[in-house]
Amino acid sequence: MSTFDAAPTALIVHAHPEPHSFSTAQMTTAAQALREAGYRVDVLDLYADDWAPILARGGFPPVDGPFKPQAEQMRAVKEGTLDTAVRAHLDRLLAADLLVLSFPMWWFSLPAILKGWVDRVFVMGGVFGGDHGLFSDAALAGKRAMLLFTTGGPSESFQPGGAFGPMDNFLFHIHRGMLEFVGFQVLNPVVTYGPARMTDQERTAALDAVRASVARIAADFPAPVR
Repeated sequence: MSTFDAAPTALIVHAHPEPHSFSTAQMTTAAQALREAGYRVDVLDLYADDWAPILARGGFPPVDGPFKPQAEQMRAVKEGTLDTAVRAHLDRLLAADLLVLSFPMWWFSLPAILKGWVDRVFVMGGVFGGDHGLFSDAALAGKRAMLLFTTGGPSESFQPGGAFGPMDNFLFHIHRGMLEFVGFQVLNPVVTYGPARMTDQERTAALDAVRASVARIAADFPAPVR
């Protein structure tokens, strides 16, 4: 087996419409830090790829009666009729040791295109349900996931007693309801607060902090060599 084949894989799923944004620069910085830590890095840029986020009837073979998305996902996995784009993304997800969701926090949550990626690619029967259970019995158990994101507000707004309240309150539905639900061990998020309000020098320092944080995470939680 070659060294390349044995290297752990990180899948970064990036969701920002502007390729010159700080969010994209942050993603690129994190990807480089992972490569330097020995990871093979696979990047899915949802906006650049014009990803279709809607989980809908048209994505499955015709069915009589009401459309039940999860039942059709189960059927598509079993019968090998899963949409080709979804199948390709699912295969890349299953091959990764580390999943990184990269995004700007919009309305205290994921951008719609990234939530739609979860809707379509966290396939019932593929990562949970069917032959798989939930949480520690789901298909992605033993793998890790983390969030890499930016905010509009400053860090003090996301503290207890701050204008918005603790950041953990906003991340619970992602950490527990999406990532842990399908088996991931969730690592601490890497967050840059309010980059739009920073000077160029401050943004450079923030990217340095991202690089250091990702490198530290990679060192503290090394993926098993396959």
